[in-house]
Amino acid sequence: MAVQSQDPSLYEHRDLVPVKRALISVSDKSGLLELAAALAEAGVEIVSTGSTAQTIRDAGHPVTDVAAVTGFAEALDGRVKTLHPAVHSGLLADLRLASHREQLEALGFAPFELVVVNLYPFDQTVAAGKPAADIVENVDIGGPAMVRATAKNHANAAIVVSPLRYNEIVDAVRAGGTTLELRRSLAAEAFVHTAQYDASVANWFLDQEDQAWGAKTVDEDAAADASIDSIFEQTDAYVGYEMFGLRESVLRYGENSHQRAALFTENEGAGIAQATQLHGKEMSYNNYVDADAALRAAYDHERPAVAIIKHANPCGVAVAPEGAADPIAAAHELAHACDPVSAFGGVIAANRVVTAGMAATVAEIFTEVIVAPGFEPAAVEILTKKKNVRLLVLPADFAANPVELRQVSGGFLLQDADRSSAPATEWQLASGAAADADTLAELEFAWRACR
Repeated sequence: MAVQSQDPSLYEHRDLVPVKRALISVSDKSGLLELAAALAEAGVEIVSTGSTAQTIRDAGHPVTDVAAVTGFAEALDGRVKTLHPAVHSGLLADLRLASHREQLEALGFAPFELVVVNLYPFDQTVAAGKPAADIVENVDIGGPAMVRATAKNHANAAIVVSPLRYNEIVDAVRAGGTTLELRRSLAAEAFVHTAQYDASVANWFLDQEDQAWGAKTVDEDAAADASIDSIFEQTDAYVGYEMFGLRESVLRYGENSHQRAALFTENEGAGIAQATQLHGKEMSYNNYVDADAALRAAYDHERPAVAIIKHANPCGVAVAPEGAADPIAAAHELAHACDPVSAFGGVIAANRVVTAGMAATVAEIFTEVIVAPGFEPAAVEILTKKKNVRLLVLPADFAANPVELRQVSGGFLLQDADRSSAPATEWQLASGAAADADTLAELEFAWRACR
């Protein structure tokens, strides 16, 4: 049962919280030693668990094992470490309330002003193709409990889930304590972190077929296909669809200058949102829309292909002719020739590495964005002489979305992405005379370019 604060106005009465005691338990140990050194130098008592405590101790910094706090050794192969009143009372005690302070003293427990936790590497374990039993073992229980408890009690303690925030914490500790503004920001990030983590776990469980359990290695591709299939099956069983992203950047504006916009990335995405920008101005909302459309057009072809898009409309799509000495450059020349006027200021996508030959041609034309799986060094040298052109490199595991989503009032619609790839040789004649091989090849290209 929820308990209301005795005085809601107390939320405004505790700004600066000095850090005297910290609880640290992390899977990602990047930046850990620097953080521990700074806390130790500031006289902060560090309580820690398992390998985190050992890492801190091996570096020569004082650390208290959590077992010394709880009075119990880790149990059940490490499944139970911090799930104990001695820990969670210290995380959840609202020190603005006399009753909480009195109970802590009576129980002999001490509060934590800083908690640093990141969770078991669930997504990485799934991505590595580990057996289902290993994946289940990497479902963190104690970690999210500590994160959520501290985030709830942000009026009294700071929760840190990302090594990227360690420097802020060190600065705050040295300045006398964490501010309420900082703790609120960290709490919000923490709840996003656990929500995303839970969504990943839930999505994986929903993906599994019966044969995926036991000691067998999970076939992630098969499981993903099964999950997509389940969306479209009529059933009374629970069917969920994870749509969760982290804000990557706030964009200058949306489709029009009066609209606000931001880019969010999916946890396991490998598309335009995760592309690495090598050069040029920051991407705009319209740049992302056009680049994604161009990618879908270019990657719809097995042969070297280039698509040029402007305002979400194709200016040209072409595949390289057989025997071309520089296939991707030849594909670009053909695509540009479709509508040279409209291609001015367009967005270009290539499904092969951009060569110096293609770059030399593109450099003569004003272009907003070029996105490709890579760029030859000579191509980068040529294109970076153009100050404004944006060069994007796709993730190595780039993959188109398997489903398409469209928002409607109060919900959203999902459908399979149109990935039908039946070759023209398998088409059935509906009427009229049969087309010859060259005509069929042109029709197949036209169909792929237009769908």
